[in-house]
Amino acid sequence: MRTEALAADEKRMKLAVVPSAGGPPLPSVAQENRFTCVYRQITAEQVCILTFDRPNSSANVFDRETLHELGDHLDFIADSTELKGVVLTSAKNSIFIAGADLHALAGASADDLASLIELGQSVFNRVASLNIPTVAAIHGACVGGGFEMCLACDSRVASPDRATKIGLPETQLGILPAWGGSTRLPRLIGLPRALDVILGGKTLAAKQALKYGMVDDLVPRERLVEFACRKIHTQGSELRRRHGFKLRAMNNRLFAIALSLRIESRLLKKTRAHYPAVFKALEVVTRGLSRPLAESLALEREAMLELAKTEECHNLIRIFFMQERARKRSYILGPTPAVAKPVDRTAVIGAGVMGAGIAQWLSSRGLPVILRDVNVEQVTKGMAGVAQLYHESVKRHLFTKLEARAGLDRIFPSAAEAPLRNVDLIIEAAVEKMDLKKKIFQELGELAGPNTVLATNTSALSVSEIAASTKSPERVVGIHFFNPVHRMQLVEVVVARQASSEAVQRAVRFVQQIGKLPVVVKDSPGFLVNRILMPYLIEAGHLFEAGASVEHLDEAMLDFGMPMGPLRLLDEVGVDVAHHVAEELELKFSDRMQTPRVLAQMLKAGLLGRKSERGFYLYNSKTPEVNSGLSLFQEKDWAKNFAREELQKRMVLLMVNEAARCLEEELVTEPSDVDFAMIMGTGFAPFRGGPLRHADSRGAEKVVGEMKRLVDSGGAYFAPFALLQRMADDGRRFYAEKGDR
Repeated sequence: MRTEALAADEKRMKLAVVPSAGGPPLPSVAQENRFTCVYRQITAEQVCILTFDRPNSSANVFDRETLHELGDHLDFIADSTELKGVVLTSAKNSIFIAGADLHALAGASADDLASLIELGQSVFNRVASLNIPTVAAIHGACVGGGFEMCLACDSRVASPDRATKIGLPETQLGILPAWGGSTRLPRLIGLPRALDVILGGKTLAAKQALKYGMVDDLVPRERLVEFACRKIHTQGSELRRRHGFKLRAMNNRLFAIALSLRIESRLLKKTRAHYPAVFKALEVVTRGLSRPLAESLALEREAMLELAKTEECHNLIRIFFMQERARKRSYILGPTPAVAKPVDRTAVIGAGVMGAGIAQWLSSRGLPVILRDVNVEQVTKGMAGVAQLYHESVKRHLFTKLEARAGLDRIFPSAAEAPLRNVDLIIEAAVEKMDLKKKIFQELGELAGPNTVLATNTSALSVSEIAASTKSPERVVGIHFFNPVHRMQLVEVVVARQASSEAVQRAVRFVQQIGKLPVVVKDSPGFLVNRILMPYLIEAGHLFEAGASVEHLDEAMLDFGMPMGPLRLLDEVGVDVAHHVAEELELKFSDRMQTPRVLAQMLKAGLLGRKSERGFYLYNSKTPEVNSGLSLFQEKDWAKNFAREELQKRMVLLMVNEAARCLEEELVTEPSDVDFAMIMGTGFAPFRGGPLRHADSRGAEKVVGEMKRLVDSGGAYFAPFALLQRMADDGRRFYAEKGDR
């Protein structure tokens, strides 16, 4: 009966049964008309290979269709007594399975979401309960639901390629692993390591995943499936043995309670209780550990449904969509889309901290880079900075030693005039002096080829004025990286008045090509991020001068959700840099931005922040300490007793107000550009969704009312801008609907 059913099924789907004599057991591609996302093949040794290959997509994701297809394959496997094992793999070049389809998740009703969670848990439970061994053969990103499926397998083998990343990043989206990840990972690798991965929302390189026990073997990509099949044949039923008994010492209820209490205390300090997903994940993992599988899965499901309702979850998922949009977005000016030519050769002018950081990043992305400065000493110092960045990246397992060496070899240092006619894009990263930059661009206009894009990394100076110094201003754009380059994802592409659509489009594509996230901004003082950030930092400086302590100011904004306080940020940016940007903006916006005197006083005293080991903090020890000597610069005391809420309000409202002004002046095209840039460029409390989303959550009328109260108390610079006032009058929002993206 079963044999007849199997024969009929094979005939209907034209299934290929392919011998593997002496070679890899991979059959040729079978024509399975019934399936579109998961294809089935059988080797001569009776190993079933399920290959995920979502059509018209570079990534596999789990949606209802894919889960149902996998379920249909499991029906076939359960009915096939001849099969010896199952291998699950992917046909994609760099993504194994990128988890659940977030678009479907974001738009799901509570009932639909519950149904989807139950479907995923049910299908993965069926994978786990198969009576033959199962092996996941992983190449590329295997995260979220993709790795939860792999956890349901008996064994996992992975390629050591840099593309292979393994983990459960759900807490970064305000949710938790709910298709069995919160249940199965601690049973596989132990509670402490599992919590480290889940609470941190981590994705690990293959070697790290092997060290953690998340995969069992590393195998070259071209041998992955062959190795997995051989593992089934040589180990057979041994793969079915669970290794949980080795973890009983740490995976017990008392240990879980003690560890949970300790970790909860750390999480409260780190998150200020702003991210409910990490606390809920901690609860689910530790409670579920001592319960039967079904009860633990039920905890996952209930927690997921609860978290999906939160505003934090909605905002964090929106940020994910913003990132995806930035990776694909084009820039079009005029009726015809610009055709972006690829960038193959680059040059960086200026080997300081920013120039070296840019050169290192470009070379790490496979681009040859000429790194030029005025003398050998500067170039040597810059190359030492590049080498240090690569050294740190190797220590963090981001590159192998061989990859780091190759990256260094792609940089060509030069203290003399270098040939630039065949360079596709040149980035100037010299010091922030307009006269110097104009001189550099005059020279670049002569040395570069007619199709070379000329970019400046200036953080505040007018790109249009710089462009005017060249014979071909249409080729000049701003490409503003943020410091440190290797950590900050955002890049502002600044459109000078004279810039051609082709030059801007090439700049946007270039930023995407090197793995950064572009936001296109109109040329204006401070561009977008610094324009909105500086009023916040300036107000922090004025509040300090007026008696507010370093601790209270920074703690207030940490409580709000910023990654660091404003005075600590000034130290990290550099007091000299901040002072320069503040003065540039004061020249244009003197009615509302006046550089705090304390910055000039610190500059005169050599207190430059971290770079001089002295600023608002002292950096002589492992943990920065407040520089108490700065109290000499506090000339007043009217802010000395401000509550944290009052400090937050004064600093945040200025960001909201300036953000609204930037939107009104059309520096960017829509509110999401403002919020995206501030989150990715400054770390503006991600769970709040950005300054404009935050204003929507509070209501424009309330925001404007608070601003007017501050104006009445003597702060004329808090006056709400016209757009914000109109929104308050009309009861409107920056985002049309509460649930939009």
